[in-house]
Amino acid sequence: MTSTQLHRHAAHDWWRGATLYQIYPRSFMDANGDGVGDIAGIIQRLDYLATLGVDAIWVSPIFTSPMQDFGYDVSDYRDIDPLFGTLEDFSRLVARAHELGLGVIIDQVLSHSSDQHAWFRESRQSWDNAKADWYVWADPRPDGGAPNNWLAAFGGPAWTFDSRRCQYYLHNFLASQPDLNFHHPEVRQAQLDNLRFWLELGVDGFRFDTANFYFHDQALTDNPPSSDDYRSRGHPRSYQLLKHNADQPENLDYLEEIRALLEEYPGATSVGEVGGSDPLPAMAAYTAGQHRLHMAYTFDLLNSTGDAVDLHAVLARFAEHGEDAWPCWALSNHDVPRSASRWGSARALLALTVLCSLRGSLCLYQGEELGFEEAELSYAELQDPFGIALWPEVKGRDGCRTPMVWEPQRNGGFCA
Repeated sequence: MTSTQLHRHAAHDWWRGATLYQIYPRSFMDANGDGVGDIAGIIQRLDYLATLGVDAIWVSPIFTSPMQDFGYDVSDYRDIDPLFGTLEDFSRLVARAHELGLGVIIDQVLSHSSDQHAWFRESRQSWDNAKADWYVWADPRPDGGAPNNWLAAFGGPAWTFDSRRCQYYLHNFLASQPDLNFHHPEVRQAQLDNLRFWLELGVDGFRFDTANFYFHDQALTDNPPSSDDYRSRGHPRSYQLLKHNADQPENLDYLEEIRALLEEYPGATSVGEVGGSDPLPAMAAYTAGQHRLHMAYTFDLLNSTGDAVDLHAVLARFAEHGEDAWPCWALSNHDVPRSASRWGSARALLALTVLCSLRGSLCLYQGEELGFEEAELSYAELQDPFGIALWPEVKGRDGCRTPMVWEPQRNGGFCA
């Protein structure tokens, strides 16, 4: 039995009550001095993570990517981007983590790919090629407009016109992140095969990005408007309820297929990101029973401005919906301003203490254990397309993605 198998068999339900430590690779540790964090840097700091007492690391995307959304636009689901290293480096990471008793969970961005992925390059060429229906394509309205009113997360319509096919393609996020068509059985199987590839390399599970956006309403029904109290200043998509481009019934069926695959690898686990207009009931449904996701988190606390009333309201709502759910509680991650800035350092620490006492698992974001605060950046310093598009009301996610500080010296020891 290999070390990976020994690690998985140690406790089939090790994830229950576990603490996951999220690593954003670009800014965690740079081992080769090129200014970008890498897998070798993560390996260098695994001993530190083991001393924290965390149970596993969650590594944000390290797959081949043009980096329009910094790895959340995948152009090859089975290879490592040269910025971060090689597949051999990744295997060394898994082996060393397991030696230290740490599980390895990796991000999987299944709902959409990069527009540079070979699948999309083929799909956009014609209506009758082998991948023609692997993405969500739709004809223009009679006036040439987009097929419906769906909005993208980063602003503007969720549709872009393609001059080759003379059709629009769906992208719930950037135009360079076309949505895959999960109504197509070959797409569903291809993504299951990609998951199996990494399970065979020894990973202990997956964090599923946008886990409730796999399926869309095939009738392309317009989304209804949201209420005034839901609308968030600077966020255009908050003006509509995400009723028809997320949380479709078929999503639950596909999560059951994913869970069946994971059950073939004892100890393998999953944690889903659940966004949308009413995420707590969705999170409860996605983790109910023993046949869907193992864990999931929502943005209810991640978006909270930080007071006891907010915390109590979220926990009370969870109690209403989550009797059979398993949450993965989090106050900070790579998508939101750091909790020490939103809540204040003392209250953020107290809130983490409360979360540790609740039923569920916990996710710590790199630097959160040190009380890192949000970095203030100028517009000229921004890299995040979200912030660039919506500045100044939305400053983007760069402020929570600045380099980890390891040493009291220049660059904080981020560059070895």
